[in-house]
Amino acid sequence: MKNLVGTFAPPFAVLNDAVFLRTLHPRDKIAGMAEAVKVSLIRDAVFFEWLEANAEALREYAPVAMARMIRRCAELHMRQITHGGDPFESGSVRPLDYGHWSAHKLEALTAHELRHGEAVAIGLALDARYSVQIGMLRAGLEDRIYDLLKRLGFYLWHPAVESRDDEGRWVLLRGLEEFREHLGGDLTITLLRDIGRGEEVHRMDTDEILHAVSWLRRREIGQ
Repeated sequence: MKNLVGTFAPPFAVLNDAVFLRTLHPRDKIAGMAEAVKVSLIRDAVFFEWLEANAEALREYAPVAMARMIRRCAELHMRQITHGGDPFESGSVRPLDYGHWSAHKLEALTAHELRHGEAVAIGLALDARYSVQIGMLRAGLEDRIYDLLKRLGFYLWHPAVESRDDEGRWVLLRGLEEFREHLGGDLTITLLRDIGRGEEVHRMDTDEILHAVSWLRRREIGQ
């Protein structure tokens, strides 16, 4: 398991018990879906389209839809772990961490009031919009991503996104440096070139990040 220090070791096995999953709080069921959206965005456009087509069934936790989502999500994660070239995450490239640089910071800022998946969903929306702003992702695709996350039941805002320190600096932006340290090397952020196609970059423009934050705020709370 990966911990907050960044240590990672692939487990011997992961058991997905459908009966146990039914006992989870609805908030936890929804939070887990963020990882399925994430891996579809960077690896499998067909899976993303399936999530769109089945969003209502997933939102109601329909057993057949949930089982298919979990299986495909696991397959895509396992493909990266076994064929990605760095199963112990000793380097700086971690495509499965798409949307996570801000998510990790938001979890800390909220003292883990935000579930990991809830923070990741916010990160996915922010990085999708950022990808559009810098010309990597076609305009309008960020709306599809946002809409899917909303249909699954995510609320894509938290006041901690706009936290500032005593000198008025945006605390969220510290997440970039902390993410670089978490990687143990150069900053590598996965953004979107298309739905189903992630692409790595090694710098992010802070002004564009704040523009993406403003976009998300307007979408969620109208300000």
